[in-house]
Amino acid sequence: MSRKSRPRRTSSGPTRTADGYDNFMAKIGRQTANLTAGGTYVPNYTSRNHVLLEFAYRSSWIVGAAVDAIADDMTKKGVTITSQMDYKNKARLTGRWEELSLWDSLNDLIKWSRLYGGAVGIVMIDGQDMASPLRLETVGRDQFKGLLVLDRWMLNQSISETISNLGPDLGKPKFYQVVATQQDIPGWKIHHSRIIRMDGVGLPYQQRYTENGWGMSVLERLYDRLQAFDSTTAGAAQLVNKAHLRTYGVNGLREILGFGGEKEAALMKNMEMIRFFQSIEGLTLMDKDDVFQTYSYSFAGLSDVLGQFGEQISGAIGIPLVRLFGQSPAGFSDGKTDLANHYDNVGTLQERRERKPIRFLFEMLHRSEFGTPLPDDFDFVFNPLWQMSDLDRSTVANNTVDALTKAVDMGMPLHAALAELRESSRVTGIGSKITDEDIENAKNEPPPSLNDDPETTETSRDPVPNQSTADSAGGGEHRQRSLRWFKR
Repeated sequence: MSRKSRPRRTSSGPTRTADGYDNFMAKIGRQTANLTAGGTYVPNYTSRNHVLLEFAYRSSWIVGAAVDAIADDMTKKGVTITSQMDYKNKARLTGRWEELSLWDSLNDLIKWSRLYGGAVGIVMIDGQDMASPLRLETVGRDQFKGLLVLDRWMLNQSISETISNLGPDLGKPKFYQVVATQQDIPGWKIHHSRIIRMDGVGLPYQQRYTENGWGMSVLERLYDRLQAFDSTTAGAAQLVNKAHLRTYGVNGLREILGFGGEKEAALMKNMEMIRFFQSIEGLTLMDKDDVFQTYSYSFAGLSDVLGQFGEQISGAIGIPLVRLFGQSPAGFSDGKTDLANHYDNVGTLQERRERKPIRFLFEMLHRSEFGTPLPDDFDFVFNPLWQMSDLDRSTVANNTVDALTKAVDMGMPLHAALAELRESSRVTGIGSKITDEDIENAKNEPPPSLNDDPETTETSRDPVPNQSTADSAGGGEHRQRSLRWFKR
């Protein structure tokens, strides 16, 4: 670059630079003097005003739906244990789970974490010191008493004592002190190992530090859109009162009202008569110089405005309109795709935020019921939220039976197939009547061999035709026996 083409410095101080397109003549761009350039983002810290959050939750149905819908969807269908546990033990675990209302407790835990930005579930082990670390091997029979849910404002965290061990809890408080001791809740000092903690909306480090390590309420991002929606709704409701205005012009009205007396009484009597007789078959009597007019207001466009604000609220909390507002789908959408996407998102939240706490609760429950730890192969799946139609359910049931029948023909033990059929009964609707005795009796059934398949028999070069015919007949008998088991 030549000396003449180099830009000349006008000052020795720092030079301000900016990215983006700016047109200073047309006042377009972020760096020009226009209305857009004056906009910015500031925190509203709604999460810190827990009284406001509680009032909004109590008085606004949209706030209630925003907080409750996700929590309800994450807990309403439960789980299915998929490990090779005894069926009676599974039933005993699930029955005790319901007796302790653990789904209700998890539902409250998710709700209050979304409303306040954080909540904890205290694992109640009878006879143990809350301040001591929880050791699983010390949990004995009938010691697990359920989950006590407290929101972030009912606790104080230990700021000076934090977890220093490497792991997902690094840097979090080591102890929690209960400060809300109403309703017979003791003022416990609780070790973190006895806590199931859920934060609200995750925050970056600096912002999380300002919230004492907690997350953010889901209402903080929603707050301005919620105010816009409620203001528009209230304004539309006010317009209803003024949608039909009638005016009546009277000569010398100020003079009549100013003097009062008989003239004012006569005017009021005239107005009452007009109001009384102004009906479908009535007749309005008025002086020749009086003027009577009616003004009607059109509500065209208000539904579109309310719909747009509703869509913004729906987008702000990630819940489709068909689920949040309970409205019928409009346009080309039948609602199924919206609900399917919503249930996929809920499934992701279940895997990320619920799987670890649920497994921990099953560990406590198993030790309390049986005095032993969970088996190594213990696992569970979340039951699907999508409700299949009767036609879809029958199709899945037929496909399941056909697949298991073919598997038995290929050598799968019949008792294993029956157990699989019973496990899938929540989805297929068949197999729930299979008992442990049926499965045990099926163990005595002879397993099919490859020669049981008629096709294999026909293609094999068996030098004894009669033996081949006998094997083929045996395979058909076994297949019929398998079908009878599956279609009971």
